[in-house]
Amino acid sequence: MRGSAAALVVLIALLGTTSTMSAQPVAKMEWSDLLSRPRPVASQHLSYGSDPNQVIDLWLPKSSGPHPVVVMIHGGCWLASVANHSIMDWAADDLAKRGLAVWNIEYRGVDQPGGGYPGTFQDVAAAIDKLSAEAGKRGLKPGPFVVLGHSAGGHLALWSAARSKLPKSSVLWSTHPTPIKAVVDLAGIANLQTDLDTACGADPVHAMTGQSTPARPDIYADTSPAALAPSGVLTWMIHGVEDDVVVPAIGDAYANLARKRGDHVEVLTPPGGHVEVVSPGTAAWAKIANLTVRLATDKP
Repeated sequence: MRGSAAALVVLIALLGTTSTMSAQPVAKMEWSDLLSRPRPVASQHLSYGSDPNQVIDLWLPKSSGPHPVVVMIHGGCWLASVANHSIMDWAADDLAKRGLAVWNIEYRGVDQPGGGYPGTFQDVAAAIDKLSAEAGKRGLKPGPFVVLGHSAGGHLALWSAARSKLPKSSVLWSTHPTPIKAVVDLAGIANLQTDLDTACGADPVHAMTGQSTPARPDIYADTSPAALAPSGVLTWMIHGVEDDVVVPAIGDAYANLARKRGDHVEVLTPPGGHVEVVSPGTAAWAKIANLTVRLATDKP
C-alpha cells in the first residue's frame, strides 16, 4: 500500500477491527491480515491522464489471450490518505490466476487536488473508456465489461454501469460511455443521499456529491446510483454478513429499490466482514471470484 504506516493505521481504524460469528467465535479479518501478505506484482502499468493518480495496473493471465476483462475499483472512503488501488493487488492477482485480465484503476481522491465532484467520477469514466480503446492492443476481449468495486469503489462501479442514464446537463455526461454487462458490488455505498452512517462518515460523501447550484439543483442526479437506477445492468450486491463498516442493509435497500424499477439485482451475504470479500483464501472471496469468472466469461 502506498504511503506511511500512519495511513495504514487510519485504514484499519476506519474499516474494521474484529468481531465474532454466532455459534463459534471466529475473528473477522483486519486489514493488516491482508496487507502483511507478500505483495504480487502487476503485469503492466498504464496512464490515462497527466495526474500521478490517473494510472492503471493491468494484471494478465499466463495463458495466451485474448482474455476476458474485469475492471476493478478500490475503496477507502474515496480518500487517498486511506487507500489506493494497490489494496486490491491480491484480489487482482487471484483473478488473473483464474484466467481473467484485471484492469485495476486509480483515481483522484476527495482529499486530493481535482478529486471529489466531478474529478473522481471523470477519472473513473476515463480509465474505463481507455480500456475500450486499449483492449485490442493488449490481448483483451472487447466489451461490454464486468466491473467489480469494493466499498467506496462499489459506489463507483454502480455509477459506471449507469453512465448512460446521466442527465445531458451534467458535466459527467458523455456521448458513448463504455458499456458494462455486470457489476459485482462488494459492500458498496449505493445511495449517497441516505448512506451517511458508514465508517466513512458523511464528509467524503458530501465531497462526492458536490454543492447544489441553480444550474444543478439535484446533487444526486448524476452522482448516486440509487438516483440513477435502473441501470439496466445485471448487479450483484455482496456484503459480508458481519460487515459493520458498510452494513448489509445498505445493499438490501439498493437491491429492493433497483428491482422495483426493473433491474435484475442479486444479493449475497457470505461469511465474514468488510475485508474478507477482497481477500483470497476466504470463503467469501472464493464465492466472489467464482461468480466474477462466470460473469466475465459468460458461463452459466
